[in-house]
Amino acid sequence: MSGGVLVVGGSVGGIRTARALRNEGYAGAVTVVEAEPHLPYDKPPLSKVPLDGDAHVPLLTAAEARELDIELRLGAVAIEVRAQANQLALADGTVLDYDELVIATGAAARPSPWSGPGIHVLRTLADARALRESLHGAGRLLVVGAGFIGAEVASLARKQGIDVTIVDPAPVPMARIVGTELGERLSDLHRVHGVEAKFGTTVSALDCVDDSLRATLSDGSEFPVDAVVVGIGAVLELGWLESSGLTLDDGVVCDDYGRTLDFANIHAVGDISKWYQPRLGTSARVEHWTNAVEQANTVAHNIVHSDDLLAHDPVAYVWSDQYDWKIQLFGTRDVAADPLVVEQSDPLRLAAIWQDSEGRAIGGFTVNWPKASVQLRRTIAAGGPADAVHAQLSVPAVKR
Repeated sequence: MSGGVLVVGGSVGGIRTARALRNEGYAGAVTVVEAEPHLPYDKPPLSKVPLDGDAHVPLLTAAEARELDIELRLGAVAIEVRAQANQLALADGTVLDYDELVIATGAAARPSPWSGPGIHVLRTLADARALRESLHGAGRLLVVGAGFIGAEVASLARKQGIDVTIVDPAPVPMARIVGTELGERLSDLHRVHGVEAKFGTTVSALDCVDDSLRATLSDGSEFPVDAVVVGIGAVLELGWLESSGLTLDDGVVCDDYGRTLDFANIHAVGDISKWYQPRLGTSARVEHWTNAVEQANTVAHNIVHSDDLLAHDPVAYVWSDQYDWKIQLFGTRDVAADPLVVEQSDPLRLAAIWQDSEGRAIGGFTVNWPKASVQLRRTIAAGGPADAVHAQLSVPAVKR
């Protein structure tokens, strides 16, 4: 291969970049290098669709790749970027040339401290299929970690009638994301749906006894489980980039156009990227699906229209489906501060608004409230006053 755009990673950011290049009118070669052997697939459904189904949701089919003239190199592992030579080295000895390189390799699940049959992490399609096999006929599941992945898996398992115990060392779940008050609401949500929630607790041991798993917790409790899901965060795999000459600091550091600081023809999108964000006045990694899509569109535009660069200055957004709650989060949240809260019942809906020292809305949290989500996101993007959107949401809806 000579020239063209080389995308490393079949993540949503990588595939959306490839698609967007064609939408922007790019006529050169577009190649996606992906380490997994499967056609590129979407990651959120792995923890958001029923655990007894197949969570494979393609991002790009073989037919679409042919139609868009996008070359897919599946099962190909990138091991080195030779930036001075505009080359990418693969594990099989192949060396690919490029004009523009886009790094979109995402993040990996933080490894489990334990290993063995029935113990799982959840980040890839293979992970999801292995978990589905373990849960077939299972009676009890242990979830370690009450973040997004852990909470969503617990929710799905309960819907299948599986008994669930969820363990997290924090006193309340997701407190570092939403604060203690809302974290307590999430704790109650687990318990209302029949989950044995053990917060402020850790796993002391997981032992395999007579082909079955037995968990021992720091509170002294012991019990058998059929499967374990360990959701304790994600890690970046940056080792293959260490010799590249790129600035690496908790990710591939980029400007607000998606270009790396060291080479204008190398870009990064998605979880592995750390873009400068004018809104925050600093560089930050945003590990959310929506951000990856927006960054991909920005990078594709800037590759094709280098004389008309677009900056990306996002309002961070993430969603989570937990039991009967549709949770949406926006912007940044000072969890040490008390948010403005609006709550309505029949049906339940909730909104929380965080503000800066000047009263501008900077972050939001909603439950089952699409209208509030739209208003909050717009207000945060515009730097509007928190008390104004709080007042608007506090007006009871008129039932017709």
